[in-house]
Amino acid sequence: MSKTRHILGISGGKDSSALAIYMSQKYPDIDMEYFFTDTGEELPEVYEFLNRLEGHLGKEILKLNPDREFSFWLKQYNHFLPSAKARWCTLNMKLKPLEKWIKKDLDNGVQINSYVGIRYDESYREGHQSHSKNYKVILPFQKDRIDRSEVLSILENSGIGVPKYYDWRSRSGCTFCFFQRKIEWVRLRERHPDAFERAKKLEKTALSHGSPFTWSESESLIDLEKPERIEAIKKNYEVRRQRALDKRRKNPMDPDEFVDDDELFGQGKMCYTCHK
Repeated sequence: MSKTRHILGISGGKDSSALAIYMSQKYPDIDMEYFFTDTGEELPEVYEFLNRLEGHLGKEILKLNPDREFSFWLKQYNHFLPSAKARWCTLNMKLKPLEKWIKKDLDNGVQINSYVGIRYDESYREGHQSHSKNYKVILPFQKDRIDRSEVLSILENSGIGVPKYYDWRSRSGCTFCFFQRKIEWVRLRERHPDAFERAKKLEKTALSHGSPFTWSESESLIDLEKPERIEAIKKNYEVRRQRALDKRRKNPMDPDEFVDDDELFGQGKMCYTCHK
């Protein structure tokens, strides 16, 4: 058994994907294990992107499937939806499958080096931690001063580019992630109506069981999808977006630079386990 394992979790987002490419190019001698904790509720674009990334890396991205699907855990939590204040989905469907995967080696004293795609231009966060003394988080982008523009360059130069969901959504994760912006719920309804209907059904069941949370903060999806509400959300978004674009300093070297909503409005609340 190897004394050291090198693991790199890929969320389907641009930063962790760029890190996988970066590590494969700069440190080809590291026997990296790539993994993806699959909730079974991810966007189709995420799976498509992972397939392309896997082909580029020339190595399997191991799918860590949770023991139970989302509906099982929803019942365990009395049908209460997860929220920013009670992220049981991250705990049970992302963190626990990872911990189970590496537990035996940690118990046997194997060193686990976990590589996380936190950029140099971001506030320092350590990512997933373990109580084991032989689990170490490594932040190559922090060490090598790789910022957002360089992450985009890594993706572009590799031929992979950014995931297609960035056309309408700024983060990866489940189709019904509660960290979505209002406009992203509207776009989910337009792009993946079946996924929106499933989210609406889950929410309706949760509310009937007394859940204090809805998927979108302060309003149900039934209210959000009313024609007049959709029109208001779209109008408000376009006004805010144009205002942010007008204030943003343009890059004269790259007039067509990719800009997502996180770049325009700030990241706000998000789950770094799911979205990096």
